Amino acid sequence: MVMKSGERWHCINPACGCIVLVESNGEIEGENPRCACGRVMKKDYAPPVFRYLGFLKFREPALARRDTSEG
Repeated sequence: MVMKSGERWHCINPACGCIVLVESNGEIEGENPRCACGRVMKKDYAPPVFRYLGFLKFREPALARRDTSEG
């Protein structure tokens, strides 16, 4: 598992709650690092950010819909 500087890893054991901040890049062959309590650690999840077409976001006009009940 590749560990990059600045990443936060947390222990999956709720009773432990250990969080580690990586200070230097490293790689462990095959599996995630383990906490001092013995459980596997996981990287904090960061949802993807889509910026490529972000400039296409336009506000919907206030009068986008007409009342179709009129004759």
